[in-house]
Amino acid sequence: MAYQELIKGMIKPLILKLLEENHRMYGYEITRQVEELSGGRIRLTFGALYPVLHKLEKSGIVETETELANNRTRVYYKLTRSGQQTAKDKIHELEDFIRVLGEILLAKPGMSHGKAESFAG
Repeated sequence: MAYQELIKGMIKPLILKLLEENHRMYGYEITRQVEELSGGRIRLTFGALYPVLHKLEKSGIVETETELANNRTRVYYKLTRSGQQTAKDKIHELEDFIRVLGEILLAKPGMSHGKAESFAG
């Protein structure tokens, strides 16, 4: 199934969720974990992952630690103190969005729940 287009807006909260649970991870590790947890249905490319990680770092949500592993420099990402709250907020926002999508997809034609929320902003 082609999830690549659907996943674009969800990469940031997925990264934050993984960092919240694992405390620190390096890029390849994040891509492998997403692939493993999704049963191979979602594959994050480095071209999609690293721009998000760099934006998160620039905005102070994550910070990096560098270590030498097998004669290679490995950059680990971890949440900052303020990033921990941002992660909780973004994860909750994504969970709520998924719930609303489920309501829309399960709704019968002509049914209205009377809840008009906008996730466009």
